[in-house]
Amino acid sequence: MIHVTAAILRNESNQILIARRPPGKNLAGYWEFPGGKIEKNESPEESLERELKEEMNIRVEVGKKLGETTHAYDTFSVHLMFYETEILSGDIQLKEHDRMAWVAAETLMDYPMAPADLPMIEILIDRKENEENGVRLE
Repeated sequence: MIHVTAAILRNESNQILIARRPPGKNLAGYWEFPGGKIEKNESPEESLERELKEEMNIRVEVGKKLGETTHAYDTFSVHLMFYETEILSGDIQLKEHDRMAWVAAETLMDYPMAPADLPMIEILIDRKENEENGVRLE
């Protein structure tokens, strides 16, 4: 089991950042929420801060945990934890992905997303629909 963190990063238009895995990597061509593996003696929050600095050259503040899921791929399994995350500084420079996009929650399913990320998309779409209908979720 690989333990992984993922950031739900939003811009000023409330769009969410996704990035595409490049050719030659596991899950090449799939889009995902940015993040990465938790290293030994590292908290999930520390992992997410480190991974986003290494992979995108941004400094972030990790907020509350939004959810988690476990997914079994053909050759490995992941335990994925999702966190609200805010960019504090830096301009995004892709080092581990070949593309990125800021997208509205309701359009996330228009992208071929990594299967482990799919449960989080449902949560994000449900949250947006509830907020638009005046229901506030914590």
